[in-house]
Amino acid sequence: MEEMLREYLPILVFLAVAIGLGLVLIIAAMVVAVRNPDPEKVSAYECGFNAFDDARMKFDVRFYLVSILFIIFDLEIAFLFPWAVSFGEISMAAFWSMMAFLAVLTIGFAYEWKKGALEWE
Repeated sequence: MEEMLREYLPILVFLAVAIGLGLVLIIAAMVVAVRNPDPEKVSAYECGFNAFDDARMKFDVRFYLVSILFIIFDLEIAFLFPWAVSFGEISMAAFWSMMAFLAVLTIGFAYEWKKGALEWE
């Protein structure tokens, strides 16, 4: 039992430090915070200029297209990390399946580049 507690001691110390630091930062923010802020400080700020239209106005579809493309390629690239870490121990089937995955990724990237999805006119 004592051996198990000794193994968990670094985790408990880490949790205690994290909780203590979090509490110190929250209390420091409450102590240092301005109680009577300037109206300019609490005004709405959007991209460097004041809001001038209804919040429910339509956005250009390019905003959504760029964000979706980023998420897709970011997630696909994230699949490369475990493969790269275990590269020395993988079989040839795993290697060629990743090459097929990268080929599909490259074809998709070339297709969206050719269609102009990455251009911001």
